[in-house]
Amino acid sequence: MLYSLQRFADATIERRTMYLMTELGELTEAVLKQNDDDNIKREIGLEMFDVIWNVCDLANKLEIDLEKAFQEKMEINRDRKW
Repeated sequence: MLYSLQRFADATIERRTMYLMTELGELTEAVLKQNDDDNIKREIGLEMFDVIWNVCDLANKLEIDLEKAFQEKMEINRDRKW
């Protein structure tokens, strides 16, 4: 188990991006079958975690400061005319 977790953590940028897209697809599937069932809400939450975790790992591998990017993008969006 530890070996497989280490291999997952050591994923290349390209592989991490593919993991991210896979998790985004799983999140999409969970949302599309959404109803008031608490199990679906739990599943959506777990898939959201997987997406966020992959984004954070990808940012770390690319040496991107997500907090800085978040603030910059919030300013851009705040000034945008929708």
